[in-house]
Amino acid sequence: MKRKGSICSFFSPKRKAREIENEHLSKVDGEAEEEGERKEVEGEDEDEVERKGQQKCGTDRTQGQGDQGQEEVGEHHSGEDMEGEHHQNEEGESERQDNVQGSDSERERRVPGPSPTISSRAGPHDVSKSRCEVPVQPMRESFPKTLQGGARRSFRSDWYKSHPWLEYSQSKDAAYCFACRHFSLPDAPRTVFTSFEGYSNWKKATMKDSGFCSHARSEGHVNAMFAWTENKKIMDKNTSMFGLMDEQKKKQVAENQYYIKTLAEILVLTATENIAQRGHRESLDSEKKGVFLSMLDLLGNHNPIIKKRLEQQAKNAKYTSKTIQNEILECLAAMVKEEIIQEVKTSKQFSVIVDETKDVQKKEQMSFVLRYFYNGVVHESFLEFEVAEHLDAASLSDKIIFFLEKHGLEYKKNLVGQGYDGAAVMRGAHAGVQAKIKEVAKHAFYVHCSAHCLNLVIVDAVKSVADAGNFFSLMERLYVFMSGSYVHNKWLEVQREMFDGVPRELQQLSDTRWACRHIACRNVMDRLPAIVQVLEEIASENHPQRAVEARGILAQIDLNFAGCLVLFRKVLSDSKFLSDMFQSKTVDYAKAVELIEALKETLVQYRSQASFEEMWSETLDLCQRSNIDTTQRKPKRPRQTAKVLQDTVIHCTLGQHVVPDSKHTFCVSVYYPVLDNMIGEIGRRFSNTNCNIMQGVQALNPSSPTFLREESVLLLAEAYDSNIEDLKNELHQTRRVLDRQKGEKESPTTLMEFTQFLDPYQDVFYELFRLCKIAVVLPVTSASCERSFSSLRLIKTYLRSTMSEKRLSSLAVLSIESKRTRALD
Repeated sequence: MKRKGSICSFFSPKRKAREIENEHLSKVDGEAEEEGERKEVEGEDEDEVERKGQQKCGTDRTQGQGDQGQEEVGEHHSGEDMEGEHHQNEEGESERQDNVQGSDSERERRVPGPSPTISSRAGPHDVSKSRCEVPVQPMRESFPKTLQGGARRSFRSDWYKSHPWLEYSQSKDAAYCFACRHFSLPDAPRTVFTSFEGYSNWKKATMKDSGFCSHARSEGHVNAMFAWTENKKIMDKNTSMFGLMDEQKKKQVAENQYYIKTLAEILVLTATENIAQRGHRESLDSEKKGVFLSMLDLLGNHNPIIKKRLEQQAKNAKYTSKTIQNEILECLAAMVKEEIIQEVKTSKQFSVIVDETKDVQKKEQMSFVLRYFYNGVVHESFLEFEVAEHLDAASLSDKIIFFLEKHGLEYKKNLVGQGYDGAAVMRGAHAGVQAKIKEVAKHAFYVHCSAHCLNLVIVDAVKSVADAGNFFSLMERLYVFMSGSYVHNKWLEVQREMFDGVPRELQQLSDTRWACRHIACRNVMDRLPAIVQVLEEIASENHPQRAVEARGILAQIDLNFAGCLVLFRKVLSDSKFLSDMFQSKTVDYAKAVELIEALKETLVQYRSQASFEEMWSETLDLCQRSNIDTTQRKPKRPRQTAKVLQDTVIHCTLGQHVVPDSKHTFCVSVYYPVLDNMIGEIGRRFSNTNCNIMQGVQALNPSSPTFLREESVLLLAEAYDSNIEDLKNELHQTRRVLDRQKGEKESPTTLMEFTQFLDPYQDVFYELFRLCKIAVVLPVTSASCERSFSSLRLIKTYLRSTMSEKRLSSLAVLSIESKRTRALD
């Protein structure tokens, strides 16, 4: 069938199309009958009405051929332009009459064209309103039935398959043509399928010469279907003007997002690896632009999107300046910190750990770490560095409180512990930082860093024994002498001759971590024969300064030195194990108390004659392998006592030191004093383990003899305002549950295992689980802060000393919390 309308009319200007349609509607109005009355043509069947409509359509088109613009430009208004403008003229419809014999034929007739204010696609509210929609095709098991032709007939949903243009109105119980309502030409004849009442003659709906089939063959419907099909192709391919613009915009947005993501990934990589991002000069002609720009240029050589942005974009759209870098770093760090804060808020109970150190600019940097229990694991998460302008207790406590408030933490109720070093300004019981924090957070129990306490135990033990102090001074001097270039080369050669394997280096002694001196004692003890040989060779050389120094050190490496070496290697070995355990993030205070008690018992066992005999035998063997003289010196002439002191008992030699030169003297003046001082200092430094809170913590440890003892647990409950009655009931039920599961599962043996055991039943054992969380989040050491200082020294170096504090803090968060940083999406 030849199509007399043009599909291009859908893209013609709306104003001209509206004028053409109004002109056509006025012609149709002139041919319409009187408003509200219409003769019904009796005996005229449905196919004759359709043929007459087509003939009239041909007549109208013949009359309109003289106006080429009307035929070419005729545009059917879109649903958005026509919706709500016109209303269907129902008064021009003729009345329906039903036959007594049951012939109820719904005739498809030409409907008088509406006035310019009436919509040509108006319809009921429950059908489509615009061409952007799809045909409304409700699926129902049954539709309303009407009496037609002596039988009750209704619409059927399977008609949708054979006629996909159909849409059904449930309010009118009538069918409509979606294509003709939205895609017909402006001069197309009006049919019952586009009227307000719709088509409802179900008797003739599926006949070949009437109903749906007759409408589907009409020229107006064919043109509308063609327009609908083309529109769907355009929409599917998205090749329209707006679609192309939208696609270009989406592409640009995707490229921008990819570029910014690439910049963020470079910053994440350099931050987690502690690599400097910026260079000395970042101009285009610079050869040292820095790692950030160099990596970006490298990626640009392999990625066209990056290369396009670097070469074609304006200078202010590259996003490579230090300001943009700082903003991206702050955003990434904020994402990491937000994740940590959410975990802390979920856990509720938490502790704060603070320590300070000086950076390369001599600024006092405060490190803030939060300790909390989340998902069955104890976490110690770093949050930021802050510069401390003043180091008094009031300023430091204000800094800590501001830090907690800034992150929205309920510290007044949920802060259960605070951990600092042993400085007087921090641990002061009345005016220290811990006292001021406790004024606003009454549950914040202060814990002195256990690692610092252990270090002080060893320091005090060494200082109290003169021979121990002389021993470590000689160790330091030996390290300095052997580190000289000439001596060091000879030292390596002698080791290769005397020992198999890789030569060892002597370790420098640390003033802050005395437990690490174990490595220095171990290396000297294992390589003492080589050390003696090197000193003897250098002492016989002609270089006066080196020879004299070597003879002086060699003269002091005697039986007393060998005894101290064996003693401190054994003692520091046990102390180092405890120090390493203290540095773990997951160690709790109950476990720390067990380790301290174990070290104390070990030292008590060493203080016996049998242990001394074993140690002395090892000392003699070391002297024999190192060619050290072990013969006991002859006693010198006894020192004369003043006449005024002859009848008195002298307890002090008034600074006169007697060098131990025999087994008995070494045992009395070195061995026992070192052990006694360490045992005494452990009892004094860790005396807070006997307080009420620590007794309550121990009562929650399954390996403790006071496990779940009511009076001990209540000491901890009273300190943290627990519900005593509920706690007593929970203790009783917990004992029964543990007794019942003894044969089935392994019982918990540590405080952490017991807390994990209660985690699934935290709603049932609320008070007991809360106390267990408090016990595991109490800080043991400030080792996490010390680790953050190590990162600080890697980030803020001499060449990067001018970076801003915000950039430093952001880089530190990304570096220290590297696991969370790499998981960012």
